[in-house]
Amino acid sequence: MKVLSNKIENIVEEQLYGLQSSNSDIEVRFDPNFIIRKKSKNKTKVILISGGGSGHEPLHTGFVGYGMLDGACPGGVFSSPSPIQIFECAKKLNNGCGIIFIVKNYAGDIMNFQMATEMLSLEGIKSQHLVVDDDIATAIGAPTNQRRGIAATVIVEKIIGAAAELNYSFEECLALGKKIITGARSFGVALSACTMYTTGESNFKLEENKIELGVGIHGESGIEKVDLMPVDEITDVLITKILSDKDYKRTFNSWSFKANKWIGNSLISKKFKENDEFIILVNGLGGTPLSELYLVYRKLNEICKKKHIIIKRNLIGSYATSLDTKGFSISLIKSDDEIIKLWDKKVKTIGLNW
Repeated sequence: MKVLSNKIENIVEEQLYGLQSSNSDIEVRFDPNFIIRKKSKNKTKVILISGGGSGHEPLHTGFVGYGMLDGACPGGVFSSPSPIQIFECAKKLNNGCGIIFIVKNYAGDIMNFQMATEMLSLEGIKSQHLVVDDDIATAIGAPTNQRRGIAATVIVEKIIGAAAELNYSFEECLALGKKIITGARSFGVALSACTMYTTGESNFKLEENKIELGVGIHGESGIEKVDLMPVDEITDVLITKILSDKDYKRTFNSWSFKANKWIGNSLISKKFKENDEFIILVNGLGGTPLSELYLVYRKLNEICKKKHIIIKRNLIGSYATSLDTKGFSISLIKSDDEIIKLWDKKVKTIGLNW
């Protein structure tokens, strides 16, 4: 394995120093590690914090800034941030308007963000978390609450970030987040697995003529190995799986300050149908050139027109990566006038800027 590093055990901290020294709009704190916005003029907005394992950049550290996140907590490579990281980041940013954590659906992330929420409640700080669970691959033959959170997380952070800048209330931001997540589905494919820093090896092996359908973003194997096929056929397989996904129930857990416990409520994710409107993300997994992602979008756009699926906005690039994985995912996020209006609002971060 060849990788740009000094000592592998120092790689995340050294990357954070590089992040800090290259961007004057953010501040990096160490021990515990977290990133915060430096120049927010809006003192009455809901605070948005996300986080997860390193190795997915620009998710989440690259999305701290105007119109997206106020803070991000990076764990080790593919490892969850600790409750202390999350707690200290939230305390530093707390302005009394409430804190929303945007969390990908992985057991370690859920546990640690829940612990931080309970710790904050003891300090009288109001916080809740929104769990993104857009990966349909992990729901085939399994309970739907086991769906992983992958690239649609980027869209969730952007849209709620815009709403927070417009001074949506805490409750309005939570309701908006649930609406976006309920209308989000993704599916990914790998042509090669990522190389893990600690072992110098891949988590799974792929023969030269094989691809892996349904991969996650932590080097996990997918649900099926199939023969390599032309990009048009791969794109057709992925979008067909997304469009054929059935209605299912999503459960959102909220911390009740009054009852001092977690309370769940459910929403139904409806099957996508003709004339639905979407934001579509073609997301590279780290080792795929942008030019190849445009090949994917070319075919995807053609298929959507034939199936009367309306693309209102698109985003093409590597935003939720898995180190050097060669592959991509497709995400469809159901939109409406409110979501499109918020998507179009100004954003200024390292990873997303218009």
